[in-house]
Amino acid sequence: MESPLIELLVLAGIAVFLILRLKSVLGTREGFEKPPLSDLETRKPDRKFEVIEGSPDDDIVAYVDEGTAAAFALADMKRADSSFQVAEFVQGARGAYEMILMGFETGELDGIQPFISDEIFQSFVDAVAAREDQGLSIDAEFIGVRETAIADATFDAATSTAEITVRFVGELTSVVRDRSGEIIEGDPKAVKRQKDTWTFSRQMGRDDPNWLLVATDA
Repeated sequence: MESPLIELLVLAGIAVFLILRLKSVLGTREGFEKPPLSDLETRKPDRKFEVIEGSPDDDIVAYVDEGTAAAFALADMKRADSSFQVAEFVQGARGAYEMILMGFETGELDGIQPFISDEIFQSFVDAVAAREDQGLSIDAEFIGVRETAIADATFDAATSTAEITVRFVGELTSVVRDRSGEIIEGDPKAVKRQKDTWTFSRQMGRDDPNWLLVATDA
């Protein structure tokens, strides 16, 4: 009788020892344990770099040199109007250049009047009238803008008036015809390169986003 009892006690002791041993190795699980994290979940999130105060503004230094008067003026324009972006201005200036140049070449000035100052508009009217008085007309086709560069920028904090001067190099074909339609100047198949320096102005912070052409220097 004693022998079976001893054997049972020995087996029970071994079982208890094994259970304690397993707990020490595997640990204790409570409830539903979360599955192991995947590689993507264990990776640290990418760091997001914030613009440090005083660091160069890429939108500005892409068009003018850092530390120049033009760069400071463009920065002042941004502070006066948070919606202003230099890249967007340059893109808009390219479109305005084609529209205004072709309006002048063809004499169709009504469509461009909202985008030029009264003084520039009057000079265009006078030039077109002089051509018509001589019986001359121009046939032109715009090819594209080859170069666009900001030459200067100024900002008047007192009036919030911004001015940006842009150099353009455009390509177009153009011929001048007399009253009979004969070509007296130019070649319809020859692409000519035209260089212009224009100044655009706008009062920053106003609801009207349009810039006006206020000066031209071919």
